Amino acid sequence: MPTMRRLLLGVLMLAALGLIWDALPFYATADSMPEAAEEVSAANLATATFAGGCFWCMEGPFDHLDGVVSTTSGYTGGTKVDPTYAEVSAGSTGHVEAVQVAYDPATVSYDTLLEVFWRNVDPVDGRGQFCDKGSQYTSRIFVHTDEQQTLAEQSKAALGALKQFQKTPIVTAIEPAQTFYPAEDYHQDYYLKHPLRYKYYRTACGRDRRLAEVWSAGEE
Repeated sequence: MPTMRRLLLGVLMLAALGLIWDALPFYATADSMPEAAEEVSAANLATATFAGGCFWCMEGPFDHLDGVVSTTSGYTGGTKVDPTYAEVSAGSTGHVEAVQVAYDPATVSYDTLLEVFWRNVDPVDGRGQFCDKGSQYTSRIFVHTDEQQTLAEQSKAALGALKQFQKTPIVTAIEPAQTFYPAEDYHQDYYLKHPLRYKYYRTACGRDRRLAEVWSAGEE
């Protein structure tokens, strides 16, 4: 069955505005592009991997952090070698949509990455994220080191003590990192390449509305 994302984008593709936009060349502007990261030796970079539903929606929040060098949308946690988007979105491979973050620990901490991750997911939804349902859209933290494991568990425990999670506990899983397969090129930086379609999808999916419900509850 087609996912909700495909249905939403199908509607948008019929809209004249979307068609006109796609006919124009894409030029990144200072407002649309994240700040350029300073050159950092690859040997000094660390890797973090997060699954938060639609990977289009998870790149931007990390891209705008100082110290993040790159984000890559992809698939992880499954059994099939080199899966395709069609296979993963059908839920037949065991993978989830995820984002892999390359960052400079001297500039941005893993704790900060965790804070950004949590604020961009619905951690009590075990059926998926927002309008995208299925195991391929569940939220997960894939840890690459023992330190990441410890920090992720501490972060989850701290959030679990908040009042909005007393009756509905956090279900986001923390798992060892597995092979990460970058997604097809057209998925990379989708929020920059197709801003109108992206914003339409994000709004129609109810992502920001639900995030506000989850995270404002503890501030009342």
